[in-house]
Amino acid sequence: MMGAPADRIGFMQGRLSPLVDGRIQAFPWDCWETEFPAARRLGLSLVEWTLDHDRLHQNPLMTEAGRARIAALTAETGVRVSSVTGDCFMQAPFWKSAGAARAELLADLQAVVRAGAAVGTGVVVVPTVDNGSLASAAEEADLLDGLNACAGLLRATGVRIAIESDFPPERLAAFIARIPQDLCGVNLDIGNSASLGWAPEVEIPTLGRRIVHVHVKDRVLGGTTVPLGEGDADLPAAFRELNAIGYRGLYILQTARAADGEHDKALARYRGLALDLMEAA
Repeated sequence: MMGAPADRIGFMQGRLSPLVDGRIQAFPWDCWETEFPAARRLGLSLVEWTLDHDRLHQNPLMTEAGRARIAALTAETGVRVSSVTGDCFMQAPFWKSAGAARAELLADLQAVVRAGAAVGTGVVVVPTVDNGSLASAAEEADLLDGLNACAGLLRATGVRIAIESDFPPERLAAFIARIPQDLCGVNLDIGNSASLGWAPEVEIPTLGRRIVHVHVKDRVLGGTTVPLGEGDADLPAAFRELNAIGYRGLYILQTARAADGEHDKALARYRGLALDLMEAA
């Protein structure tokens, strides 16, 4: 994706809504529609949709009526769904299941790809972290088998899977090389990498052009998410290295929530910081 820097900055759905059950990230059932005009007021035109396993098929993205409402909101505000984060896959990973349960979860992945394509999404993020972390060679093979089973659908829709991983850079590069580049790439989470101790100067050149999507956040080493610039993420280095490999995709603000509840002001500040980092790189 090309375009002006501001046109490449989006936000993770829910960042303009109150927390749901105290969680930093969850689908904002009560507020999802109001986030479209709120984002427009902040100069944001891209939203990354969030899907949880709970009530997955009731989520507006997954229903015909919901997608029609999304299209109407996009027409009204100019804010479009650029990408999807499948927290549902981390919460219930098909690569840790078998038999009928695995088949059902794999069908969910295919349904998400179709739904995302229907609203113009180009990337579906599949997190293999936390509950979805790949714990064995068998799980790696099962994930690869599942993705390969979606090859025809991915090529037909033009949607690409972006794997978010807790693997060290060289191991992740070797793993992702086993999947055709037109089907799958890497979602680089700048904050998660900082928490794990991966230096941008090493990680980003190692992964290179396989990076197809970026989550912008800050974390402390071995710890949790904090406001941008207050953790151990070397943000200037990350943006410089991404520019150096020719990255031209999106930067999605998956940032810390505002302690004072002023989530719109926090997101406006983070947007400005991301824009400064892009322009300085």
